[in-house]
Amino acid sequence: MMKRFLRDESGATAIEYSLIGTLVSLAIIGVVTILAGNLSEIFVNVEAALP
Repeated sequence: MMKRFLRDESGATAIEYSLIGTLVSLAIIGVVTILAGNLSEIFVNVEAALP
């Protein structure tokens, strides 16, 4: 029974997909954080240009 438990890899794929999802989420959060300042500046410029 212990050998069968140690050879079982059925949960490995789920763990790999969750790690990939986490890395993608962190990348998206990083990009949005970097662009947030630039977007704020763009909106301020657009607001200033409106009559």
